[in-house]
Amino acid sequence: MCRKRILFGWLVLFTVSGTVPAIAQTYQVAPGDTLYLIAQRYGTTVEDLKRKNGLNSDLIYPGDILDLGSSQPTHRVAPGESLYLIARRYGTTVEELKAVNGLQDDYLEAGWELALPTSAGMTHEVRAGESLFLIAQRYGTTVEALRAANALKDDIIYPGQTLTVPSGGASPTNGQSYTVRAGDTLYLIALRYGTTVAALREANGLYTDTIYPGQRLVIPRPEKTKKNGSSPSFYLTPEEEDLLARLVSAEAAGEPYAGQVAVAASVLNRLRDPKFPKTITEIIYQYTDGAFQYSPVMDGRINEPATDTAKAAVRDALNGWDPSYGATGFYNPAKTTNPWVQAQPVTTVIGNHVFFKY
Repeated sequence: MCRKRILFGWLVLFTVSGTVPAIAQTYQVAPGDTLYLIAQRYGTTVEDLKRKNGLNSDLIYPGDILDLGSSQPTHRVAPGESLYLIARRYGTTVEELKAVNGLQDDYLEAGWELALPTSAGMTHEVRAGESLFLIAQRYGTTVEALRAANALKDDIIYPGQTLTVPSGGASPTNGQSYTVRAGDTLYLIALRYGTTVAALREANGLYTDTIYPGQRLVIPRPEKTKKNGSSPSFYLTPEEEDLLARLVSAEAAGEPYAGQVAVAASVLNRLRDPKFPKTITEIIYQYTDGAFQYSPVMDGRINEPATDTAKAAVRDALNGWDPSYGATGFYNPAKTTNPWVQAQPVTTVIGNHVFFKY
């Protein structure tokens, strides 16, 4: 059995200047660790860990250094981001981010690459009226497994609480299941199974688009899938839909797909809000206090053709998917210094955009 004993270092290695962390794909075994727990935490398998480290059994000892390979998910810090925003985006906690990256405080710098902890399964945000029993039934697991995965001493849970749902339970009852592979996204999985991202999120109780290799997802049955073009929340003319797609393309090209849908949804949310104009065209071209609401209108990018991805994002938003969580505006912290905008309540952060509601 081959072992790697620690000589120096930690999960995060530092550059000569000592300021910018770079992820090292190793892990120092702590007391109480098992290969199973480490594999769950870093989104890999026991078999893969044993293969990478030349282990012939599951025995490991505190102080051993394990090679994690390339399975560790990471996030590159963008200007204006904080540990709180990053933790919120990926469904984890500030404390977990600090522990995984060996951080002693909350200080971050743009350009740092942070290791992201992975959970033992999917996560579920508790809703009013739910119990551990109902949640366990939904995900094909047990109350005991939920309590163990979340270190709960009793069955008391609260609305808004985020629970880790352990993997390995019985097969889901509301559709077939799929195990996430490296490189998968909700969008690609939805395309593969002829469903929508919104339906996948609803079927799995997901409040973000973050998924991890090894995570098990429920694929909703066709009758529960909301197809594009069926019962849209808004009816736009072809010209209005194209205009909205051009705005999404100009504002969010290169952003995650969910971020593009969120941009479209935030415009549609303005259509619902009496504070704003009553048509998509008036909202996009709104001119207030000597300024346009959207920069592509000001610099002419609004006139460029929309990408196919932007068009698809608009259709998903029209069909009711709102990754912005009700936002009516958004901004890029690297490009905005407006104190009023930055003071508004944040609903979510996707890619380089902070979404807010006012």
